Amino acid sequence: MADETADTRPAPAPSTGQAPDDTGQQDGGHTVTTTPAPPQDDVVTTRHTLRVGRRTLRYTATTGRVVLRDEVFEDGKFTGFKPKAEMSLTAYVVDAPAGTNRPVTFAFNGGPGSSSVWLHLGLFGPRRVVMGDVGELVAPPYALEDNAQSLLAVSDLVFIDPVSTGYSRAVEGGTAKDYHGYTGDIESVGELIRLWTTRHNRWMSPKFLAGESYGTLRAAALAEHLQTRHGMYLNGVMLISSVLDLGSIGLHEPEDRGYANFLPTYAAVAHYHGRHGRRSLRSVLAEAEGYAASDYPWVLSRGNRLTRAERAEAVTTLARLTGLSEDYVDRADLRIEHVRFFTELLRDQRLAVGRLDSRFTGPLGSALAEAYDADPSHDAIAGPYAAAWNHYVRSELEYKNDLPYVQISAKAHEEWSYKEFEGRAVNVAPKLARAMRANPHLRVHVAYGYHDGATPYFAAQDVIAHLQVPQSLVDNIEHAYYEAGHMMYVHEPSRLQQSADLADFVTRASQP
Repeated sequence: MADETADTRPAPAPSTGQAPDDTGQQDGGHTVTTTPAPPQDDVVTTRHTLRVGRRTLRYTATTGRVVLRDEVFEDGKFTGFKPKAEMSLTAYVVDAPAGTNRPVTFAFNGGPGSSSVWLHLGLFGPRRVVMGDVGELVAPPYALEDNAQSLLAVSDLVFIDPVSTGYSRAVEGGTAKDYHGYTGDIESVGELIRLWTTRHNRWMSPKFLAGESYGTLRAAALAEHLQTRHGMYLNGVMLISSVLDLGSIGLHEPEDRGYANFLPTYAAVAHYHGRHGRRSLRSVLAEAEGYAASDYPWVLSRGNRLTRAERAEAVTTLARLTGLSEDYVDRADLRIEHVRFFTELLRDQRLAVGRLDSRFTGPLGSALAEAYDADPSHDAIAGPYAAAWNHYVRSELEYKNDLPYVQISAKAHEEWSYKEFEGRAVNVAPKLARAMRANPHLRVHVAYGYHDGATPYFAAQDVIAHLQVPQSLVDNIEHAYYEAGHMMYVHEPSRLQQSADLADFVTRASQP
């Protein structure tokens, strides 16, 4: 089968990330003006094998940057294609007999402003980072190993880095901010998917999107965008640590439903850190979910109409479930903000709890801090993934570029625009519902981490439960739960189970 671009040209000279010289130069007494050469794809292909069970997969890996172009019209006349962005991707295509119709999965992470390195080297790719887990983290410089559970066993893979992440950049003279927002992001990622699918004659392949965190919001919107703009209907969407409605978690504008939706996660975290004695996690979650679904929203809605007895009962219940003191819950007016929770839970030990993965802890910079100075779970993963990728891309994928590979772009995150949702919560659940109604064969897999403090599972459940789809399509949605965090694959038992769950989903959803 074809590699990423069917282009086997030698790799270009390493880029410095600087603009070419366009100043006047003297040549034999004449002034010569140089202009930058138009950007070109600079992808590199390599050949590899992977042992999966009793099989040996032979595959082509392609990595580098692909130029996106706009059609330009001036005074109603077509004047050509204008380069607008160079987007980095890594694709893996398995050798297969003629006539084989392998699925292909397009994967990306979230942020907004995150590269795809996490899903790439943590869960899906043929090589994975070795970093350890809570209490047994590996020391630098870390390592890579074959991923025998790679989704490549059942699907070709294309990992996409949105503009300003990875090696993706706006072209010289372009504006990165054009892509730092909901619409620019959807259109650019969607165009790259269309371009790759077209160049490789994969329109007749089963196609999947896999997103994590904000990537689930992107995936849901893309499912509708691809079928509306290009007539590209998908077989499945994988939502890992889902957040389709930012209002459901009180992001940007705190809402009482956000406090309620976080409660079961607080209870799970408190259980992990020993605040529920010998009770099982399941029993703790059952109580927290029941309270969050009924009494807690009612309590919050009452305001100062609560009687003294009703408020006291609510304080006691919330303190027991969250592991916080009754005094703290009362002073918080029954509304517990998530970063403050992660700072407060183990304050007596001078430890902060992780937000991305609340199994992790780290020392507080100040024992008096209202909010921690860093997320200890992000501290644990950033170094291993950076080292693994920067080694892997040069030494094994043989792509050389002196630009920094941006794991997470703070600038993109800070500039991100939701202008399309002005005056209302950012919510793409209607987009996913529309895609499902138009394509009744579209299947959805939702993966939840009980210890995920960034996209709480109960909020995601609630949003999925309110999708406006007919009852006949509800069975197209499946749910998987893991005793892990936002990147549940950091937890080895969860990684093994999730790999099997997603391979099974892709296999079933690819069948006629």
